[in-house]
Amino acid sequence: MDKAATLAWLRRISGDIASVTIKRLEDTLPWYADMPPARRSAVGLVAQAGITSFIQWYDDPTSTPWIAADIFAAAPRELLRSVSLQQTLQLIRVTVEVTEERVAGKGENIREAILLYSRDVAFAAADVYARAAEARGLWDARLEALVVDSILTGEADEELPSRIAALGWHGHGEVAVLVGTTPPQFDVDQVRRTARKLAVDVLIGVQGSRLVLVLGRARDDEQETEEDELTFLEIASRLEPSFGPGYVVLGPAVVALVDASQSARAALAGFAVARAWRSAPRPVEADDLLPERALAGDPLAKQTLIERIYRPLQAHSTDLVTTLWSYLDNGRSLEATARELFVHPNTVRYRLKRVSEVIGWDATGPREALILQTALILGSIGAADQSRRRPSQRRVPR
Repeated sequence: MDKAATLAWLRRISGDIASVTIKRLEDTLPWYADMPPARRSAVGLVAQAGITSFIQWYDDPTSTPWIAADIFAAAPRELLRSVSLQQTLQLIRVTVEVTEERVAGKGENIREAILLYSRDVAFAAADVYARAAEARGLWDARLEALVVDSILTGEADEELPSRIAALGWHGHGEVAVLVGTTPPQFDVDQVRRTARKLAVDVLIGVQGSRLVLVLGRARDDEQETEEDELTFLEIASRLEPSFGPGYVVLGPAVVALVDASQSARAALAGFAVARAWRSAPRPVEADDLLPERALAGDPLAKQTLIERIYRPLQAHSTDLVTTLWSYLDNGRSLEATARELFVHPNTVRYRLKRVSEVIGWDATGPREALILQTALILGSIGAADQSRRRPSQRRVPR
């Protein structure tokens, strides 16, 4: 049979091949049978387009590039989300098998043509899915940058939770923000691999020379206990090599991702003043930079120092406040403090121990002493301002 006769014969049986192919798909591919009718119809269109395009290709093999790409244009874009590349290759295999069965005995030339064409179609399918994945990756990157920017600016809106869900965030519970410099060669995939090993979800934002990571634990509460999970400082230490030179600052943990702007504000404020602490560790917690942040005018740092140090001590005992003031003013000397307060040095030791128990900071360390002294100064200023703002009570004459 010459080529013209073969082409005429192929055109006559193309409808039968398409019908048999659809029936074979239903019988051999469970995922196809489970599809909704509209999607099954779309897959059938792809199979039928493949058969028609093969006949065109057999007539003119130089048309391979555009014919192969045109096969997948017959399907709606939504089909790429519901049919995987593996399933598409299964579809191609079934179609080729049916076509080979129908052309058996018609000569080696046409059988060879089918094999060559199926190879080109498989490559075309891979190209279609690669382009879709690339487009999805670019869309995810833009969405991720938008979410991180919303967190940093604190301009969260009603759409933020849905955007976060679209990025595949699986974090449970607390969230913290880590800020540092962007390395010259930033490997975003390495950051994500490290985060997965740590059972951590991460959102990545590159803003020029600044790198921002939003961290959340992606764990199953039933599989992992609180004793097994890493602290955010430990997580930050594992991710620290991904940052460029300079300081890396970890914001305090917040209860949920929608509240991450609070952690971000603290981390950014700490990052701006970290150089003021010469021996700051890497990474350093933003709360360890409270004195520097307060001196730089950070209202959140001032409020944190007053609410976590000054007010608890005042509410617990004025003796603790007085002892702490004296101890810090006397250069952290137990004897000098005891002489000023007319008490035994052991009493001073006991009160300082109580201070540590109440607020969690130890005044005997040089760094924590600076934090405590800053809190006392701010608390005293705030108390004086509050007393001046309090309206004076006037006696009403009878």
